[in-house]
Amino acid sequence: MTLNLVLSLARLHGEAAHLKIGVPENYDGIFPWYLTKLPDLPLTYTDLTVSGDDEGIFGVESGFLYALKPLDREKQPSYSLHVSFTASMHPQNFNVEVCVIDKNDNVPVFLEESMRGSVQLGLLKAIPFMQVEALDRDDRNTAHADLRFSLLDQTPRIPASHMFHIDGITGEVSLTEDGASTLDPEMCGRYKLSVMVQDMGGKANAFFSTGTVLVEVTGNTWASPDPVRLQENLPGPYPIPISQVKWSGSPVEYSLEGEFPEMLFTISREGVIYLNAPLDRETQDQFHISIVAERPDGREIAKPVELRVMVGDANDNRPTFPQMQYHTVVKELATKGTEILTVQAADNDDPKTDNVRIFYRLAGQVPENPRNLFRVDRDSGVITVQADSMEGTAPQYTLTITAEDAKGLNSSCTVIVKVLDENNNPPVFSQHEYGPFHLAEDAPVGATVTAVAAWDADEWGGDSWVVDYRLESGNEEEVFTLVTDRQTNEVSLVLDKVLDFERENEYILVLSAQNPVALVRGRYGPASTATVSIFIDDINEGPVLSQSHYEVTVREGEEPGRVIATIRGYDPDSHPIRYSLRGDTKRYFSIGKYSGELKTVQALDREENSTYTMEVVAEDGRNSSLSASALVTVHILDVNDNSPVLVGDYSWKYLCTPRWEDQALVLASRDSDGPQHGGRLNFSLRSDPIVRRNWKLTPINDTHTNLSLNIAYLSPDVYTVPFTISDSSSPPRSTFINLPVTVCTCNVRGNCRTAAKQLAGMPTIQSTLGILLGTLGVIGIILIVVFVRLSYQNPPPSGKANQERVPLKMSL
Repeated sequence: MTLNLVLSLARLHGEAAHLKIGVPENYDGIFPWYLTKLPDLPLTYTDLTVSGDDEGIFGVESGFLYALKPLDREKQPSYSLHVSFTASMHPQNFNVEVCVIDKNDNVPVFLEESMRGSVQLGLLKAIPFMQVEALDRDDRNTAHADLRFSLLDQTPRIPASHMFHIDGITGEVSLTEDGASTLDPEMCGRYKLSVMVQDMGGKANAFFSTGTVLVEVTGNTWASPDPVRLQENLPGPYPIPISQVKWSGSPVEYSLEGEFPEMLFTISREGVIYLNAPLDRETQDQFHISIVAERPDGREIAKPVELRVMVGDANDNRPTFPQMQYHTVVKELATKGTEILTVQAADNDDPKTDNVRIFYRLAGQVPENPRNLFRVDRDSGVITVQADSMEGTAPQYTLTITAEDAKGLNSSCTVIVKVLDENNNPPVFSQHEYGPFHLAEDAPVGATVTAVAAWDADEWGGDSWVVDYRLESGNEEEVFTLVTDRQTNEVSLVLDKVLDFERENEYILVLSAQNPVALVRGRYGPASTATVSIFIDDINEGPVLSQSHYEVTVREGEEPGRVIATIRGYDPDSHPIRYSLRGDTKRYFSIGKYSGELKTVQALDREENSTYTMEVVAEDGRNSSLSASALVTVHILDVNDNSPVLVGDYSWKYLCTPRWEDQALVLASRDSDGPQHGGRLNFSLRSDPIVRRNWKLTPINDTHTNLSLNIAYLSPDVYTVPFTISDSSSPPRSTFINLPVTVCTCNVRGNCRTAAKQLAGMPTIQSTLGILLGTLGVIGIILIVVFVRLSYQNPPPSGKANQERVPLKMSL
């Protein structure tokens, strides 16, 4: 057998060394059993002794420590030996500690052969209600004493076969989920459990033993307490105990949970529940308090129970209106009993009690008179009309309504009642006839004839007071209009059209007044109408022309003296009218002094002037200061009296031969007539085969055409091209043209190589030279005359030598 050397220490500073060895227990070999060689023992020594062994088990032989019998760890787990000897005449010693190493030689046993426990009704699953304990004498620091518990059997197996559970390590016994939900002391009040304990952590080679556990099922006082009703605002003193709970099993700690302010409710260790402050039913009328029971380690031991606290009402709230002020209306003709408004107050006290019963009363009325106009129903808060009628009352009343409960707590609100005016009074005029009024014939449009007003007894400014006026008769031609001032109800009669004394010299108007809203009572009578008389004063008026602008058309070339228009004028006073023209400076036209006939004086040419504008004046025959005028525009109609002509100089232009592609002479023409005659001008070659073979005309637009070669080659020369230009009139007017056209050979740049012929009428070199010499001679003569004249104007100074040369002055 091998011995374990645990620790060997050499001598340090003269102290004895310490040797520690481990020896297994229950050795069953040959004795003496040599445990280990003592390393500190010299080869020669004397007087060796071993002390610390009362039983004489250990000894030393030949330097080896031995034992004479087996060791038992459970009896003595270690031995402390002291070895003394003499070496070299010096006593020496050292210590040897023998530790007995454990072997699994003990069976675990339960501390009690028959164990008892009790389980309370309502205990949650996995909450231990008892613990089984076992003992193993082997070393607890080894697997030999590592114990495991297990449940072997349950008797009886009702109402479930697995009602209990044992924790394998701690030995705690608890209910399973089936046990917690089905435990019933009336069905089974006692259970016998067979349990087993094993060492070696429950391995297969472990020692074990069994035991019996008797479990009593007991009832429990853990239940929801009866609901508690507490009056709000209790006077105290606080805290006030209100209920109590108790867990009848193992010691527990209680706590409260729920929706309530912190520390409003508390619970003591004994389960007494306290109220710590006054309650307010209007804030919260009931509480649901969960009571929790927990083990000291904080694990919940049973399902929480609930305490319901109901708060009783105390009449501590005054009724209040949802708003402090109300607005309503009542019609002026409302009858007695007409409902105006319902006011409702609310009381926050318990609606199931009489504390919320509210009574209403009319506490005040402004203005106070007349009294008893309104009343309020005591129970419903309905405000009604108390008077027989509201006519003649103030336009507005302010009522004070009080709401009061049975205790006398009250509050008030204000009701503003507006008396709504109704249209029960028609508007009336202060007199039946107005006028007569005089209005000049030339009065301007917009002039006011008069202003009148109808009076209405309804509320000023209201819809029933507003008056709409209308002209019922006498204004069929709408000569007058009405303008109403809505601030005063005054209506103005205003002239809306120009007056004409000769047509109408008197107006009798019937004016009516009505409200825009219907009459509720009464009807419109004669007092709501009035007559307005208007006389028109005659004024001498000027003549009037039938048009402000006359337009006349005349053909050009028309024979002079022909009447082209007749100007018609009208004098409202039937006075004669004199006509004259203004602006016809060249006197192309004349007008009959009294007939108004407009005539031409000269033949007119449209090409000279196509439009003439003048002014015709019509004067009152008795008063020349009264007149009227109008514009006259005479349009000259075109006559086809002009032939088209060729425009431009073509003598310097040419065409190249052989023919160049797209080369042409652009010919332009003009017709002095208007577009209807000379709008489109047509070019056509003379009907000569040779001409039409050599030349081609291609129109460009209404007035231009292209002249080009019609054959590829034409010998260079100056050709005369005959063609005709015709206008578009029917019958047309034409002009025959012989146009000289130069045809020449051209270089690559398109320049003509043939020298141009001298044009007829151009000066020769001799004539040019003669003109030049003559011009120079004239200039020379002029210079000689100038110099001679200068010499006579500046003579030399006079002297004695030449006095005889001074000519004598001649007297005449």
